[in-house]
Amino acid sequence: MTHHGGGFSPLEFERIAEAESIERSQAFVERMRRRRTVREFSAVPVPLEIIENAIRVAGTAPSGANQQPWHYVVVRDQATKARIREAAEEEEKESYAHRMSQEWLDALAPLGTDWHKPHLTDAPYLIVCFRLDYGLETDAEGNEVRVKHYYPGESMGISVGMLITALHNAGLATLTHTPSPMKFLNEILERPRNERPFVVLPVGYPAEDCMVPNITKKPLSEIMTVV
Repeated sequence: MTHHGGGFSPLEFERIAEAESIERSQAFVERMRRRRTVREFSAVPVPLEIIENAIRVAGTAPSGANQQPWHYVVVRDQATKARIREAAEEEEKESYAHRMSQEWLDALAPLGTDWHKPHLTDAPYLIVCFRLDYGLETDAEGNEVRVKHYYPGESMGISVGMLITALHNAGLATLTHTPSPMKFLNEILERPRNERPFVVLPVGYPAEDCMVPNITKKPLSEIMTVV
C-alpha cells in the first residue's frame, strides 16, 4: 500500500524568531543530556496514551519513498514479557559465553551488563520495533506480491531515534536491547516474515534506587566539523 496522497499542498511551517530558536535549541539540549539508558525499572504503571503518542511521533519520521517500513508491537501482558525474557536470556547467555569476542566483552565491561535481563519483565512495557524489509500486497488475482522497500534500515533507525526522544521528552526511561539472534520475537508475537526485529525498548519509570554507569559523551568538537 502506498502512502502518497497525490499532488502537492502548501507546507505548514511556522518561522520563529532567531533568539527564540536558539533558546529552544539550548533548552532541548539540556533536556536530552539527561537521557540515560536505564536497566532498573519501577513497576509503577504508565498510561498507554503516552506510549501511543510517542509511537505517533515515530510514525512522522522520514523514510525512503515514504514507505514507512516499521511496525511497533507494544507488549504489556506479563506472561508474554516473561516468554520474551526467557528466550532473550537464552540467546544472551550463549552470546556472552561463546559468540562475543574478548574485545567486545572488554568494551561492555564498564557498563556492567551480562546475560541477565530482568528489565524485560520489570518494565511496564516492551516496545518491540520491527523493520519491514519489504512490503506484502495482494494482487488482483489474490496472489501475494513482494514490494521493494528503499532504505528500510536507515528509515527504521531514524524512526526509533525519534521514538526514544519522544519517550524521554514525556518523562519515561528506556533501554535499547538487541538480543542476537532475535527471530524468536517474530514467533512469540506472531509477526509476518517480512518484519525483522530491530530493537526491543523496555519503557517505564526508573526504579527509585536506579544507578547508571559514569560515562561521558563526546564533545561537539569531536562529532562536528564545519567546512
